[in-house]
Amino acid sequence: MTALPTRPALRALLPALCGLAALLTAPLPAQAQSSSPSPSRGQLLYTTHCSECHSTQMHWREKTKVHDWPSLLAQVRFWQTQAALGWNDDDVNQVASYLNATYYRLPPQAERKVASR
Repeated sequence: MTALPTRPALRALLPALCGLAALLTAPLPAQAQSSSPSPSRGQLLYTTHCSECHSTQMHWREKTKVHDWPSLLAQVRFWQTQAALGWNDDDVNQVASYLNATYYRLPPQAERKVASR
């Protein structure tokens, strides 16, 4: 049978155990955490509030209501209002920018900040 360590022996190990615990709980360096970029605010808002009802085909269908930047902003604003999300103008712009980059590919010069209501 192995004898249990005495209190003085445990006290001697305490600094080493604390150091080990600190190493195990320390955050990883940024490059080790993930090689992919963080999702944008627009992507987070869209995936949290919209993607449950919208498939990718929703954005590619023949009868799309999005033909230019103003119509994309109008659709984002309309649907966030329908869902009572309470997004501000920046949120609408962020989601529209995400959708444009992901699906619509409208010309970059078309993207403008949404005018305040």
